[in-house]
Amino acid sequence: MVQKFRIVILVVGLGCSLIISSCSSRSKDTTLKSAASTGPMVVNGVVLKPQRLDNIVRSSGTVLASESVDLVAEAAGRLENISFIEGSHVRSGDLLAKINDDDLQAQLRKTELQIQLASEQEKRQKQLYDKSLISNEQYDISLNQLNTLKADRDNLIASIRKREIRAPFDGIIGLRYVSQGGYVSQTTHIASIQKINPVKIDFSIPEKYAGKVSVGDPVQLSNDETKLQFTGKLYAIEPKIDPTMGTLQLRAICDNKSEKLFPGAYVQIELKLKQINDALMVPTQAVIPVLKGQMVLIRKNGVVVSIPVKVGIRTATNVQIISGLSEGDTVITTGIMQLRPGVPVKVTTK
Repeated sequence: MVQKFRIVILVVGLGCSLIISSCSSRSKDTTLKSAASTGPMVVNGVVLKPQRLDNIVRSSGTVLASESVDLVAEAAGRLENISFIEGSHVRSGDLLAKINDDDLQAQLRKTELQIQLASEQEKRQKQLYDKSLISNEQYDISLNQLNTLKADRDNLIASIRKREIRAPFDGIIGLRYVSQGGYVSQTTHIASIQKINPVKIDFSIPEKYAGKVSVGDPVQLSNDETKLQFTGKLYAIEPKIDPTMGTLQLRAICDNKSEKLFPGAYVQIELKLKQINDALMVPTQAVIPVLKGQMVLIRKNGVVVSIPVKVGIRTATNVQIISGLSEGDTVITTGIMQLRPGVPVKVTTK
């Protein structure tokens, strides 16, 4: 009985071995077939060709009035008259406000009378001097008295002008902060005047573009709030690089006849530099950031090769490659995360 039991166990064990061997053989066959059917990974790519690139630098800037002044009095006194309307246009030389100058006007009238008397005296002395009836010294005294009085008159006229507040240029006057009859000093802010046609725009660009900008370059401006577009030109360049930010400060000027751009507003700026006719451009997703810069994957001799690159101008979808690649290279644009150098690939180009 025991002998039969041993024979049964032996037969069952042999059968299991045959089954396991058969399954293993089938698994190997399946793996070999899968390996045989799996070819190079298929990805998308682009073949590099030189193309024209509009060299546009984008930045943001602040609108400034072309001229701006806070109006204050040159002399202290009671504000006798205010002759401007808040928010109105004014012309250069318009009288905006006047401080009481009654005392100076009285002194001026007195001096004018003294000048008339001294002038008559000088004429008589001149006639006597021409006839050699008085000395040269006597005539010089009368002449000096006349000139002194004229100088006093000029001084009074200058003091009276300091009591007048006039527009220094054409512009728009803002809100006033004083009332007629109030006392003002040299520090009292009366109002502000802005010239907003044209306007200035201050902005900065990275220092790598410092040698590529020049006065007269066209500038496109847009305002997110008003959705308006404006055209200007670069008219001043700061002759130094900001060592803290590594940027170059620029100033543009723009016509603002519609007066829709207000000082203090932020605008988006596109500065057009010289056009590049032989730029090598790759899609943005093809550039891989690494520890020491950027790299791209290309297909070379049927396999993936990683190439360190230096990038330049960026557009909405592409990046300029300054160094690392050449015309005719096939740059891989899809499946980048699954690829490694040396992996066989087949690239479908557009």
